[in-house]
Amino acid sequence: MSALFLGIETPGTGTHPASWRRPDSRAEDLFTANYWTEVVTTAETLGFDAVFLPDSFALQEGGPEVVRGRLDAVAVAARTAPLTRRIGLVPQVPVTHTEPFHVSKAIAALDFASLGRAGWEVTVSTGATEAAAFGRKKIQDAASLWHEADEAVEVVTRLWDSWEDDAEIRDVPTGRFIDRDRLHYIDFEGDNFSVKGPAITPRSPQGQPIVTVRADDPSSIEIAVHRADLIRITSPDLATAAAHRLALRAAIAEAGRDPDAVQVLLDLPVHLADSAENAHADVAELDRWAESPQRPGPSAAGDQRESSGPDLPGVGLRHVGTVAALDDLLAEIARSGIDGVVLRPLALHAALAALTAQRTPTAAAQHSRTLRDRLGLARPVSRYAAGAAL
Repeated sequence: MSALFLGIETPGTGTHPASWRRPDSRAEDLFTANYWTEVVTTAETLGFDAVFLPDSFALQEGGPEVVRGRLDAVAVAARTAPLTRRIGLVPQVPVTHTEPFHVSKAIAALDFASLGRAGWEVTVSTGATEAAAFGRKKIQDAASLWHEADEAVEVVTRLWDSWEDDAEIRDVPTGRFIDRDRLHYIDFEGDNFSVKGPAITPRSPQGQPIVTVRADDPSSIEIAVHRADLIRITSPDLATAAAHRLALRAAIAEAGRDPDAVQVLLDLPVHLADSAENAHADVAELDRWAESPQRPGPSAAGDQRESSGPDLPGVGLRHVGTVAALDDLLAEIARSGIDGVVLRPLALHAALAALTAQRTPTAAAQHSRTLRDRLGLARPVSRYAAGAAL
């Protein structure tokens, strides 16, 4: 589809709260396995590099006018893993009320199931509803939430390293399955977690599955700079997005990491139809259906006819129009220096149908490549292995 790293986020029937009302939404199938396997396999056939699966401990805001509830993102990814060969699977996993030990084994197991195509998008839980559901602690401010998330990522990645690659020896004559000297305690003591380890899951195909952080505020940006392999951003226009990427790369270098080992992805809400006029009419209809109409965001330079209207503070770039115009916009984004794009369809099945009508299906890979391979990232050695760089 594009030289960019191209992902798609799949929030139920779409990011627009009224997307379920469309006749093509398939909302009645939303809580079935077939719905999700068809979405993900279609995304792979269309050539997407990764699918991002939203999740939260909170219900979606709104009443009977919106779809409320969702399936567990890791479970959805695990169900689709054996049916796909190339696409990366990146579920969101909140860490505010989840033990990092459980996160580590869930994502490692997904990496095994997908033969090395797993990622993890780190999220936090900000609301009182989530806190009350668990009853362990009160709601926290952003700084506390992301400090806890930082510790969680540290624990998870240490646990992924706690088995060296050759710890499984499977020596039948001696009856030894593992070499105990190649399993390691992580001995983590932090403000929020105390974990000794080692993991109960062997080191997975990627060694370290891909970590994604959405950089929305100073606290999450700090974690993204120090921890993420993929950083998701929003922006009002391409120039601002390019400047944001350069600032992130400078901060990554200052943190002692290689900026070329981190990719910055621009979130791009889209609605696709066979003409610009029909696309705008569709969005206007969605807005009429919604209790709180969604005002259009600013258009990209060079795509004035197909993308939506005036500059609005706090609203990111989006595209409403045809697939051909989307291709032009993606080419412009690539020229701006952005590493990749995550499409966020306002109406998911409308976008997939429009793309399918215009695309040549991508042949299934003979041998699956890991998500690290796609990103050009080497498979890291366990930090606990003899001779590993500290």
